[in-house]
Amino acid sequence: MSTAKAERPGVGAKASPGSASPDQRQSAAMRSSFPPIADYGFLSDCHTGALVAPDGAVDWLCVPRFDGPSVFGGLLDREAGAFRLGPFGINVPASRDYESGTNVLETTWQTPSGWVVVRDGLTMGPRQGEDQMTPHTRPPADDDADHLLVRTVTCIDGQAEIDLVCEPVFDYGRSAATWTLVDGSRHTADASGAGQTMRLQTDMELGIEGNRIRARHVLREGERLYCALSWASGLALPGDVEEASARLDATVRFWRGWLGRAKFPDHRLGEPIRRSALAIKGLTYMPTGATVAALTTSLPETPGGERNWDYRYTWIRDTTFTLQALHFLDLDWEADEFMQFVADLEPNQDGGLQIMYGIDGRRDLSESTRDDLSGYAGARPVRIGNGAFDQRQNDVYGAVLDSILLHTLRSQRLPRRLWPIVQAQAECATRIWREPDQGIWEARGKPQHYVSSKLMCWIGLDRAAKLAEIRGDPDLRATWRATAEEIRADILAHGVSGRGVLRQHYETDALDASTLLAAMFGFLPGDDERMRNTVLAIADELTERGFVLRYRTDETDDGLSGKEGTFLICSFWLVSGLVIVGEDQRARDLMERLLREASPLGLYAEELDVDTGRHLGNFPQAFSHLALIEAAGAIIVRELVDMLR
Repeated sequence: MSTAKAERPGVGAKASPGSASPDQRQSAAMRSSFPPIADYGFLSDCHTGALVAPDGAVDWLCVPRFDGPSVFGGLLDREAGAFRLGPFGINVPASRDYESGTNVLETTWQTPSGWVVVRDGLTMGPRQGEDQMTPHTRPPADDDADHLLVRTVTCIDGQAEIDLVCEPVFDYGRSAATWTLVDGSRHTADASGAGQTMRLQTDMELGIEGNRIRARHVLREGERLYCALSWASGLALPGDVEEASARLDATVRFWRGWLGRAKFPDHRLGEPIRRSALAIKGLTYMPTGATVAALTTSLPETPGGERNWDYRYTWIRDTTFTLQALHFLDLDWEADEFMQFVADLEPNQDGGLQIMYGIDGRRDLSESTRDDLSGYAGARPVRIGNGAFDQRQNDVYGAVLDSILLHTLRSQRLPRRLWPIVQAQAECATRIWREPDQGIWEARGKPQHYVSSKLMCWIGLDRAAKLAEIRGDPDLRATWRATAEEIRADILAHGVSGRGVLRQHYETDALDASTLLAAMFGFLPGDDERMRNTVLAIADELTERGFVLRYRTDETDDGLSGKEGTFLICSFWLVSGLVIVGEDQRARDLMERLLREASPLGLYAEELDVDTGRHLGNFPQAFSHLALIEAAGAIIVRELVDMLR
């Protein structure tokens, strides 16, 4: 995608999605004007997030919050908006990294005549009053989002011509911006479209070119410049480069201060755990405490294919993994915020919770497609919303009840407002555990008796019985314990194949990575032959080059066509499973391979294409990072136990 032209590749020119014969899968490394997914840098202010391409362009930003419509959507269509700041005519930087312990990105550029450093951040600082853009339902913290994207450039040697091109296209690429200079100033301009207005300010001189605005300036050694884009109430902006730098410095202090409250092991795995923690916090919506599954929508699981989903919502099954990770790191405040978000959710008529909710708690996530967008590297459709929100997935009850037990044990109290949720979820699990469902992977085929769903119902009743004991209710404890044992017996009678391996569902001997949860949640002990057989069968038979598939698409009716990549969360689950069954060295070997597959900035998408090493699916993916923390914790604990022997 490198070019000597000043204009960014793809901006203003529709990308050719390429083509593949029906019997030939598109390569994840096909030549394209779209950067590799893993090459993006992730910015966050815990209200929304942005993705910055290596060439310095912001290709994804939704305002005012994660699930809002995009204003820069070049990630999904090269005509859907981008905001580039960098050296004119240079598209490949010398280096990129986060400022240590932060989500502030620093990019160093070499030009023929000099060197410059760009700092990018969605800024955060001391709270200035009630947030009118994204009101809080949780108690506000001392620091909050500024609703600003701030970018500074410093020339550290020689000189360089800096180019700014800002071309928002509102409402997922539907409404081109109308630009106006504010009060005739060459330094401030407003972009309006689709009922939104954003303000850009810079110490460069601006010029309007149709639906975009542009500036160029030669920066010499020791000089700095800035630009800032605001969607805040009143469109407040930093007034000069000093204030812009101060905003970024405050953001650095926020992230490092937050990280300083966590407890990280003094271990070689400490740094990937830190980066994962920053990613998870960056995907947390501060006003409610919810966590989005990923920043993006419709990044493909199959190159050029249809497995494209909107992940900017909160999945209830993530609760237990989120709570485990946060408590492991001593981030109890964040854990409580997330638990309170769950407690506020409106249940279904039967008292159960949906499988997913909006980050504001809304229930209706109806799915539509944007057929006017080309999709990432031709992968269509582009989806807004998620049609799986009203599916029956029986695992949700176990996720909620395991989370409540974990939270109760950590806080040493069972909050009164959570007990009705315990009762409702336990009653729902009792009522439906015998019924088929769509499974943990939200298959759009025929409902089945998925083993992982039965397993999660067992977890739900097992945890409910323990919570009843904590509350001092022996009758409910006995009732729920009996149901848990009934579910356990059913799984062991119908969910184990003739060779002693947990099945995907009762009507098949196919493997499914979700059965690794049986090890992680203590359904079977690690020395049980069935558990060991299951973990090793997945490791040996459900992998490609050592990385784990969710299932084999030719053995599973998931209602879709095409192959998918290996799932990073499943590979991290396998690390945990291998530790549990005593295959410690094999677990460490797989963990090392997974760490080498991280993006250049230490981030993970949902999947990995083993043929090319390219990341696939939405990015960055919270589940992948949560599973990394779980797997790293399993290795660290096992090593500590071994040292004490």
